[in-house]
Amino acid sequence: MIKVIIADNSDLMSKKAAQIFAERIKAKPNVILGLATGGTPVKMYKELIRMHKQEGLDFSKVKTFNLDEYLGLAPTHDQSYRYFMNTNLFDHINIKKENTNVLNGLAKNADEECKRYEEMIKKAGGIDIQLLGIGGNGHIAFNEPGSAKNSRTRVVSLTERTIQDNARFFKDISEVPTKALSMGNGTILEAREIVLIADKTSKADAISKSIEGPQTVDVPASFLQSHSKCTFVVDKDAASKLLKKSYEYVNV
Repeated sequence: MIKVIIADNSDLMSKKAAQIFAERIKAKPNVILGLATGGTPVKMYKELIRMHKQEGLDFSKVKTFNLDEYLGLAPTHDQSYRYFMNTNLFDHINIKKENTNVLNGLAKNADEECKRYEEMIKKAGGIDIQLLGIGGNGHIAFNEPGSAKNSRTRVVSLTERTIQDNARFFKDISEVPTKALSMGNGTILEAREIVLIADKTSKADAISKSIEGPQTVDVPASFLQSHSKCTFVVDKDAASKLLKKSYEYVNV
């Protein structure tokens, strides 16, 4: 079952999501966080940084695992997800870099890297709370439509739509990697808690299908309906195609 929280705008959505994560960190200082990249989480990460600097939110015992990484990009590449996490969060809080985990896009054996990552998550005790974004086609991480519900961390080929969506981050669409390493749907669903954030009308179709449509491989995020503790925190634009009126509205 999915809990839905609708905020007035993207800023409030980000603050609400940050509050949820901050509460989990305070309750369990050595919490295992699953983190996401992309445009949507940036404001949330800025709020967590503010909480750290102004309110003393402590990340010193926190461990993190990121959802995915482009295949073929070095960690120092300005479009790699390791670079994104360092510049948008890790460099600004008191987290130990050795406690931050991102798949290695330059691994000599990508399949072995994916297996290693799964084992690292298990050894850490599993992810306590996983942050997700969502693609316009309903993908979570890089689990494109067609991805099985029980899929594990693996090498995936990106769809043309995802490549086009990500092209805005590169100088030219020809520079966008066509493959990535990604947690699977099954890996994600094993997190004890999941929070998905989304804003903008471009995500409205995916949000409505994920929450109110059937569970289907055509919309990987729809599998979240089967999770015992999953919250969608969305702005009004992303929620604009939801049919039910009983969702929680917040003004944080």
